[in-house]
Amino acid sequence: MSPIEDFLEGAALARTLDEQDELKAYRDEFHLAEGEIYFAGNSLGLVSKRAEESLQSIVDAWRQLGVRGWTEGELPWLSLARQIGTAMAPLIGVSPAEVIATNTTTINLHQLLATLYDPRSSRNALVADRLIFPSDRYALQSHLKSHGLEPRTHLRLVPSRDGYTLSEDDILAAMTDDVQLALLPSVVHHSAQLLDIPRLAQEAQRRGVLLGIDCSHSIGIVPHRFSDDDIDFAFWCTYKYLNGGPGSVAGLFLNERHFGREPGMAGWFGCAEEDLFSGSPTLTPARDAGAMQISTPCVASMAPLIGSLEMINAAGIERIREKSLRMTQFLMDLITCGLGEYGFEFANPLSDHRRGGHIALVHEAALQISKALRAASAVADFRPPDIIRLAPSPLYTSFQDCYEAISRLQQIMKDRTFERFSDEPGVVP
Repeated sequence: MSPIEDFLEGAALARTLDEQDELKAYRDEFHLAEGEIYFAGNSLGLVSKRAEESLQSIVDAWRQLGVRGWTEGELPWLSLARQIGTAMAPLIGVSPAEVIATNTTTINLHQLLATLYDPRSSRNALVADRLIFPSDRYALQSHLKSHGLEPRTHLRLVPSRDGYTLSEDDILAAMTDDVQLALLPSVVHHSAQLLDIPRLAQEAQRRGVLLGIDCSHSIGIVPHRFSDDDIDFAFWCTYKYLNGGPGSVAGLFLNERHFGREPGMAGWFGCAEEDLFSGSPTLTPARDAGAMQISTPCVASMAPLIGSLEMINAAGIERIREKSLRMTQFLMDLITCGLGEYGFEFANPLSDHRRGGHIALVHEAALQISKALRAASAVADFRPPDIIRLAPSPLYTSFQDCYEAISRLQQIMKDRTFERFSDEPGVVP
């Protein structure tokens, strides 16, 4: 796809790209608001008809079977966590036994830390980054405090050189001899920077550092090969690019070399499936990632993922990634061509191999512009201090959506309508 030399050329190119799009049929599978362009799939993906149907099937089973729904029916609830884990495994390149759908994102992080991190070791420092998602930072801090360790000395936060991206050299420099575990994002949630996970994993292993990855902003949009990379663990939410619905059950990956460990936070659903109703006074952990489960699974919160993951796997994560890169490049070309005079800059990497699923526009009036876009029915989101995130979702966003969104943004800047909106953040997801 060649760069656009004139903004008006973008409209014709968008039509051509949509005609050639191998994934265009999936757009009809989603409920799209008429006239609205939705670029917030990296915060909350839209509902699909298949997700709706799988949720309804669970409700039907509850109505028809009652308690028998745990073991009977088309989708017995006892096996749902593993079934969904099996469907997620190809997206991160691991075996099904290493993945489980359970808990919420931050609880999974707590569970993995409680299971893998040894505070009694002489190597008990943790490494993360200053751009880390706040919930991850809070979990790391509270986990250290629970062991009587001081976060100011035991949590090493790698700074960003430009405020938006991270340097792998800086991250590796922080993995000193007293570091036991490093937690990093696959994609930096502000800037869409895709970290070089293979390099980081190789170096972490050489230095004897456990490596965990938060891939909430990459799963379903960027293919991973965590078995090849041989990382220790990963976790993620499922309501962004996996379109599992608000608060849907999260997922985790536990490298098989850690199987057999006693779960740090024990609960009855972490035991072997055949022992669930044995009433044993002693926990016998499951022999796979299922040991990381704690409580009775939230079946209704898992249900939409059945349909959603079926669709994602049918579309193919490689094809999803290819279209995602074409869309983000198209957006950048449109912005460069049509908005050059308005002071926008890109915080996201420009090269395909370092860019995740969204673009990050920097502007001093980013909050007001984001509000103006929403008022113009182009839903983006703002991240402090000055970023507008635009996240096209390959299964339901068209190239014409991309062109129309930037056209609306161009009009907002030309008319300066963004100045009518408050620069007070408020609560805007």
